[in-house]
Amino acid sequence: MCLAVPGKVEKIYDAQGTRMGKVNFGGVIKEVCLAYLPDLEEGDYTIVHVGFAISKIDEESAQQSLRTFEELGLLEEELEELRETDFETGVSAVSSSPKGSSPSGTES
Repeated sequence: MCLAVPGKVEKIYDAQGTRMGKVNFGGVIKEVCLAYLPDLEEGDYTIVHVGFAISKIDEESAQQSLRTFEELGLLEEELEELRETDFETGVSAVSSSPKGSSPSGTES
């Protein structure tokens, strides 16, 4: 579904000139681009969409969003997508291959 999901910034670092971070989404830790939010600090909460931090939020708002996602039955689905998505490539391990190519990237 690809909702924007709140997470806690655990670590901030530079990767080839781009500000990146390790963000914890309820136990799932992913590498996230922090370039759009230069004021984020370790311990802050952020909303992440397709591997990019798009806004800073307070802890209470993050927890409320996570509770709401859980109540609606969306949290586990989103966390599963986060577990299976490689943000460096933007590819989900469960997504289908583009038409005409195999999972290895070679033409069929």
